[in-house]
Amino acid sequence: MSIKRTFGRLALIAAACGAMAVAHAETTIAYITNGNTNEGWTLINGGAADAAKKAGVKFIQLAAEKGALSSQLAIVEDMITRKVNAIAIAPVDSAGIAPAITKAMKAGIPVVAVDTGITGADITSYVATDNIKAANVQGKWTASQVKSGDTVIYVTGDQGQSTGRERKQGFLDGLNQNVKGVKVVEVPTTWDQTMAQNGVEAALRANPNAKVIANAWDGGALGAKAAMLSQGYKAGSIKIAGFDGSPGGLDMMKDGWQQANAAQMLAKIGAVGVETAIAAANGKKVDARIDTGSFLVLPSNVDKFAKDSGVAQFMKKK
Repeated sequence: MSIKRTFGRLALIAAACGAMAVAHAETTIAYITNGNTNEGWTLINGGAADAAKKAGVKFIQLAAEKGALSSQLAIVEDMITRKVNAIAIAPVDSAGIAPAITKAMKAGIPVVAVDTGITGADITSYVATDNIKAANVQGKWTASQVKSGDTVIYVTGDQGQSTGRERKQGFLDGLNQNVKGVKVVEVPTTWDQTMAQNGVEAALRANPNAKVIANAWDGGALGAKAAMLSQGYKAGSIKIAGFDGSPGGLDMMKDGWQQANAAQMLAKIGAVGVETAIAAANGKKVDARIDTGSFLVLPSNVDKFAKDSGVAQFMKKK
């Protein structure tokens, strides 16, 4: 065999080994959602996928079937078995997911909670809006619209999740610290728009003179609008405060149905969540808590926010 041919073969073997090493070293990120498919989550998930594509990592996106904890627990177990390099997860149940998360961490897999926190388990990082801070601003705005003796309807999120609890706490603190003697009628939901509509309809029948309907998420605001329409209320006759900065919520504002929105940077939540998971998978130190920011959107700044946040492309065309 000639020396030239020998070197050629050795070069091919070296190239093959190099390719195998690159493949072996590929970073695999599991992104596990809670199964929600509303506008807000479409933007969050889109941001996550874009960040993974930009980084060139292997991206496994899975969703809890029908938002079931049992489904999400099974997915985490499978990702542990598959030895992914990191998990970014939006938990269905903040406490219920803890055993699986503890197992993943003990297996050396970094875990990043996205949008919703995890209780009862150590995690690598929590990437989300500061829900208490953002909801506090929503509560303060609501306080500026009412006086003592008035009634406010508050549509909650799922109280089994830290996100729902934090938004309720922040809202009530912001309201009660700025005005006294306001009656708050709670409409409990599990982030379900139909539940919000039915609950607000019942609340309006009992409290027809309510001044503000504040919501823990924009799906609740859409349900509130439907409830008002069903009972003959006109846009603006009861003020609606949303939370998310979703396309549907901002469209409501431009149509006169929503007067304030505690807006999240939705795509940024998903993007930073995955970026943090990638960094942790590669052994880099990451912050334990990352606030992706929020902004009070009003009719006076809705167009600018929609453009700056990237939400405008998903809104209705006038």
